[in-house]
Amino acid sequence: MTPLRIAYSPCPNDTFVFHAWAHGLVEGEPTPEVTFADIDVTNGLAERGELDVLKISYAQLPWVLDGYALLPCGGALGRGCGPLVLTGPDAPADPAALRGRTIAVPSERSTAYLLFRLWAAEAVPGGLGEIVVMPFHEIMPAVRDGKVDAGLVIHEARFTYQNFGLRCLADMGEAWETATGLPIPLGAIIAKRSLGAERLASLTETIRASVRQAWAAPEATRDYVMSHAQEMDPAVADQHIALYVNDFTEDLGEAGYAAVRGLFDRAATQGLVPAVPFELLS
Repeated sequence: MTPLRIAYSPCPNDTFVFHAWAHGLVEGEPTPEVTFADIDVTNGLAERGELDVLKISYAQLPWVLDGYALLPCGGALGRGCGPLVLTGPDAPADPAALRGRTIAVPSERSTAYLLFRLWAAEAVPGGLGEIVVMPFHEIMPAVRDGKVDAGLVIHEARFTYQNFGLRCLADMGEAWETATGLPIPLGAIIAKRSLGAERLASLTETIRASVRQAWAAPEATRDYVMSHAQEMDPAVADQHIALYVNDFTEDLGEAGYAAVRGLFDRAATQGLVPAVPFELLS
């Protein structure tokens, strides 16, 4: 069996999930060729049809479903784990004050940005100002230093934004869950349809096995996780994993698929993504 080429981020949830597979610890599956890249890069790789398996943003999925299948495991969905809109401590606490303001975002093809656009359509009458794309680790310093008026943050920023003297203006996950009652779809695992149905099924079981091994022996993942965690505090890495690796990581299930369909339905209605043939999701 030929090793697959896979790309995922260096974030703790991804390295935790894929540790066993990446180290040849899943029986019957060759060790993959791993590329580490932030989500904006993997989104682009998927759009160009590069690599066999990728972690991408759900917001990218409508553009790549013809060539890639959504796998029902390995990704990031959940509750209480959505992106945050941050402002400086002296900024108005009213979301409407973002009208015409400059907002830093990690990507314009990210689920964070999609949730933000859905929220802002109602919360910011008159519309936003300039959208500035920058690497997610640069966003909080930019807000702190007054280079932008607000920032949309993801990942471990949920646990560290107070260290920059910032405050949370709005929680995109909370807004989504209040409006829909559904979990928040953030990151998806996709694989090339050309691998064939049988290979996709075995790959799904490989990823599930990798997740279960990580849960069974989390200490075995520690060195791998921390070596890629970009100087993150180990306690923050543990919080990150606990938040983003959950039951939906093992299996999307009915609620997970409902969340994905709900996101695309709402986003397509506002013209933010192409209409998605839902039969391509399963």
